[in-house]
Amino acid sequence: MGIAPAGTAALLLDGAPIGHAADGRFIVAFDRDAPPVARIEARLTDGTILRRSLAVTPHGWKIESLPTLPRGTTPTPEFLARRKIELDQIVAARAIDSGSAGWRQRFIWPVAGRISGVFGSQRIYAGEPGAYHSGVDVARPAGTPIVAPADGVVILAAAAPFTLEGNLLMIDHGMGLNSAFLHLSRIDVKVGQAVRQGEVLGAIGMTGRATGPHMHWAIKWRDARIDPVPLAGPMER
Repeated sequence: MGIAPAGTAALLLDGAPIGHAADGRFIVAFDRDAPPVARIEARLTDGTILRRSLAVTPHGWKIESLPTLPRGTTPTPEFLARRKIELDQIVAARAIDSGSAGWRQRFIWPVAGRISGVFGSQRIYAGEPGAYHSGVDVARPAGTPIVAPADGVVILAAAAPFTLEGNLLMIDHGMGLNSAFLHLSRIDVKVGQAVRQGEVLGAIGMTGRATGPHMHWAIKWRDARIDPVPLAGPMER
């Protein structure tokens, strides 16, 4: 999070416009494989342009090589057709700007438990990289409630389980920041509903593609997938 200079008319990150609040506060975040340097630019109302470079510190990710295991099967046309509909819903949800100020808050863990999957981990199948794990998994029994990590507005609440995500819930925290919760056994909120930090959203399950009951929590800022752990801080159990 940062504060734009007084009189900022426009703020850009690597040439792309980003939002800032009336008090100048803004957020930026970077994907797992972001370049080592980002450039932020403030264009002031008097014509002044201020530029700063941001160093993006690399991180060591958990990479597992499986040299004899193929990446997977070829998806069927039926799966691809259904998947397109689901992905279109997700993209449309993420395009919603609810105006929530939840992005300003210190996030909390939606549930406490054993972390069974870490952000950024990846498998290499016979030399071919698979998709990296885009969230954090917390293993708890099915039916364990999860709560909102910050204020927000519900932008997607699956009416039926998605092929991969199962019962999918998405919350917009404003300023391009949103949370997604996958594999839920139930969803207790509805699209358009404003939720407060700590409010129950639903319950852990294993719907969709899951091998056991857990909460998969993913966060995106615009197109960047980011690790929820630094946002939420140490887990109190």
